[in-house]
Amino acid sequence: MKIPIDFKTSEEAVSIIQPGNRVYVHGSAQTPVCLLQELAKQAKRLQNVELVFISVYGDIEIAKPEYTGSFHINSLFVSASVRLAVKEGLADYVPVFLSEIPELFKRNILGIDVAIVQVSPPDKHGYCSLGVSVDIARSAVNTAKHVIAVLNPNVPRTHGDGLIHCSRFHSMVQCDDPLYEVRYGDKVGPVEMKIGAYIASLIEDRSCLQMGIGSIPDAVLHSLSNHKDLGMHTEMCSDGIIDLFERDIINNKYKQIHPNKAVTAFALGTKKLYDFVDDNPAIQFLDIDYVNEPGVIRRNNKMVAINSAIEVDITGQICADSIGTYQYSGVGGQMDFIRGASLSEGGKPIIALPSRTAKGVPRIVPFLKPGADVTTTRAHAHYIVTEYGIAYLFGKNLRQRAKALINIAHPDDREGLEKACYERFKIF
Repeated sequence: MKIPIDFKTSEEAVSIIQPGNRVYVHGSAQTPVCLLQELAKQAKRLQNVELVFISVYGDIEIAKPEYTGSFHINSLFVSASVRLAVKEGLADYVPVFLSEIPELFKRNILGIDVAIVQVSPPDKHGYCSLGVSVDIARSAVNTAKHVIAVLNPNVPRTHGDGLIHCSRFHSMVQCDDPLYEVRYGDKVGPVEMKIGAYIASLIEDRSCLQMGIGSIPDAVLHSLSNHKDLGMHTEMCSDGIIDLFERDIINNKYKQIHPNKAVTAFALGTKKLYDFVDDNPAIQFLDIDYVNEPGVIRRNNKMVAINSAIEVDITGQICADSIGTYQYSGVGGQMDFIRGASLSEGGKPIIALPSRTAKGVPRIVPFLKPGADVTTTRAHAHYIVTEYGIAYLFGKNLRQRAKALINIAHPDDREGLEKACYERFKIF
């Protein structure tokens, strides 16, 4: 049965947004760029419209300085498209665990007046899908006073919490823009592959995986070709999962919760990934307040959480979201999964990073940069991995931690670290 739809023009749909409104914008690959462009066109009639979102991708016109009076970006995660605006004081960042963002909407701390989401066309029952970005979008739609939907045939129909009946939408517009693509596999080099191999050595058969964002998680997935019966419970996934699914390495047979199903909150990669998850009943896209809840995560035995960092100091303090005072990304879900994995029976929380940046700046350091954020505390740190090995910190005192971390630092950085260690702990 074909569902009749009364489509609006972009101009008509966006006209519901009024000065002073708080507007949620769908993120990741689902960023509704076409409606954001229309918002920019209507900037003159709008004043102090607050925009909240996590990562947005594409050409975000309204992030430019000339729109500051009309729109105020209050981001829950800092992606590349708004990084400069935050740095220059033209936008703000809210530090918050990804698992707790829905509470901001539900408790009206950040109450949503209008939610803009991009969805698949309705099925024969009238249900559209939030596609590859269910994460916080589900809660935004549930709590918003007004919902604008962009119906796009390029949006996959995914299984899980992202199905929304079209009657829930106050207005709908049409768009056929391709979804935003990211190729993490192109950035995997020798350093990342060494790190991936070390992490793979920590992963036992029948483990359940969480992979953070970036090239290192893809390198880990490339290194799991000899593993068996892995599960997946992760906040995000990318192209690296496809080969492991097709070879029955990820099959989710031994998970304690959602057995035989992979669980994620969003996917970001190439069209190959988006086609793979389309109408795939083996993959469940669920609300972030469930996926990232540490009490849920811990219920899977042998939970392995793999996340990255910008720098780690010699006591194990982990900075993953800023470079000094420069806000580079956000808290995200790192702590959600680090804690959940550490509480899991046989679980392993892992932080992975190259020993140096591409410009040769050390990443195992005596002290975090002034103003740097502690994303994950040293009390939560268990495994730290670089291309030079694995440092296991859990249960280690500060001196033992320093020695273990120096052993996986870049060889040219170790003498300076040893000196700093002596000055601080009177050892070495």
